[in-house]
Amino acid sequence: MDKLTSMSVFVRVAKAGSFAGGASELGISRAMATKHIMQLEGSLGTRLFNRTTRSLNLTDVGTSYLERCQQVLLDVEEMEAAVTHLQTEPRGVLKISAPPVIGAKHITSAIAEFLKIHPDLTVDLILQSSTGDLIDEGIDIAIYLGDLADTSMVARKLASSSMVVCGSPDYLAKHGIPNTPEDLRNHSCLVNWASSPRNKWKFKSKTGYTSINVSGRMQSNVADANRIAAVNGLGLVMLATYVVGRDIEKGKLIAVLEDYAPPPLDIHAVYPHRKYLSAKVRRFLDFLQKWLEPRVNMPSPE
Repeated sequence: MDKLTSMSVFVRVAKAGSFAGGASELGISRAMATKHIMQLEGSLGTRLFNRTTRSLNLTDVGTSYLERCQQVLLDVEEMEAAVTHLQTEPRGVLKISAPPVIGAKHITSAIAEFLKIHPDLTVDLILQSSTGDLIDEGIDIAIYLGDLADTSMVARKLASSSMVVCGSPDYLAKHGIPNTPEDLRNHSCLVNWASSPRNKWKFKSKTGYTSINVSGRMQSNVADANRIAAVNGLGLVMLATYVVGRDIEKGKLIAVLEDYAPPPLDIHAVYPHRKYLSAKVRRFLDFLQKWLEPRVNMPSPE
């Protein structure tokens, strides 16, 4: 039988002065209350009560044990209250992994606003192209871009960002403007090899989406590196609006193939467990989803 339950029964019986009274308060039978007390006495090797047909009194050991039981049960109650509080109020350390560009441009800003309203929380932010090993690295939330690979982790879609193909005015003047996705085979396409599938760009067609094999003079695992290379005339890029939108506004990059929309870039939060999410994880996921949705299709501030 559960020791804490038996201790609770013992305290109620001692306070009530009878097995029937203690059992009634707990909503159990007198026989069950008696069984709990006998279990305790058996494990302790001593009597807790002196019993007669008319009275029930604590032994000296029982009096001492009652005091200790009350303290133990109070400690358990306070511990459960503290854990419950952790489940309702974000506190402690929240460890987040995010790709470098969206991490620096949006996730950091969201974290700053979230911390303003949750003073008992701190955040460790890791900017890396891969999600890493969530369990081994103790990561609570990993931001993942693109199609999700098979994973034992749980994923929640946060937002989608429009994708655009673009190049610098100098590059397009020298190499021409592609009119169809097939024309990209004759262009230098700066590939983000952290994306999957590698070296394939998808475009909307009459039958769904079609994939074009692309290659170029430079590849990188970080979107911002490809953006900078494109601004400097090294080739075309396919990147999210939040990455190249400001360059397009300023004329540093020019959008092409606008009649052939690439599929949007899905942004997911990946985390290890579905059940019993801590308040810090649950609240930040809710906050981040509301934060990202209106921002990822707008040019990011410099």
